[in-house]
Amino acid sequence: MTVLGEGALIDLHVHSTASDGTLPPSAVVAAAAVAGLDVMALTDHDTLAGWDEAFAACPSGLTVVPGLELSCVYTVGGQRPISVHLLGYLVDPQHPGLVAELSRLRTERRRRGEKIVEKLVAAGYPITWDRVREFADGGSIGRPHVGRALVEAGVVASVDEAFTELLSAAGPFYVRKVDVDAFAGVQLITAAGGVSVFAHPAAGRRGRVVDEAAIAALAEAGLAGIEVDHPDHLPVERERLRVLAADLGLVATGSSDFHGSNKVNRLGQHTTEPSAYRDLMAGAWGSRPYVG
Repeated sequence: MTVLGEGALIDLHVHSTASDGTLPPSAVVAAAAVAGLDVMALTDHDTLAGWDEAFAACPSGLTVVPGLELSCVYTVGGQRPISVHLLGYLVDPQHPGLVAELSRLRTERRRRGEKIVEKLVAAGYPITWDRVREFADGGSIGRPHVGRALVEAGVVASVDEAFTELLSAAGPFYVRKVDVDAFAGVQLITAAGGVSVFAHPAAGRRGRVVDEAAIAALAEAGLAGIEVDHPDHLPVERERLRVLAADLGLVATGSSDFHGSNKVNRLGQHTTEPSAYRDLMAGAWGSRPYVG
């Protein structure tokens, strides 16, 4: 691993057109270099498809950490499942169990997308499934692609507004995916040689969030870190999570959750401390960071 100075800028949560970002992987790494990042993790939803393009285009001086964002659910008792996203870093891209689960999740994303569009069309909104697929352009389909179709049709002014008005988990057009159990997700990332980080655990505006007992239970199962500094976390939530990470022995990370023009988040808006980055990467063996 490249030796990083204490002032290195490290963003461990970035999306491309391989899922629901608006920049292809080659453009994302170029933008990361322009933004002054030293390390960027490519973490598209339920896919590793952008890795090779990002590596091939990686400019000198930038390190690309290959990763993914795994769609999971946490269920306790008879309660309704809570959506949980796990960032997985340095997994083995050929691990059979991971390959099979990612294929299933992408199929499930497509099914969910079609159902959402069907419900919107039935309610009179002028969008089509073909146009949503065009926005996805072969990538892992997500609600932001539906949001972009709604923006293009003049229904809403932005993808953020589409989520607020129509696509939120509490809205009438939401369709749940059949995601991975969160404990199984942690175990799958570990089995594939990677390390897992709980993404935006306190982002309550996205929907229900798990409590601290759930995070502690996931830590017992092998969770390596939690995303503390994130654009959707209030300052008081960041401090609470920082204390929780220390108490549980988890690595505290920070990142932008960049999606290009689908979100206002800026590359490097929040970053990870170099010492935390080194601790996190030391626990993985499935693949290696790519140094430009």
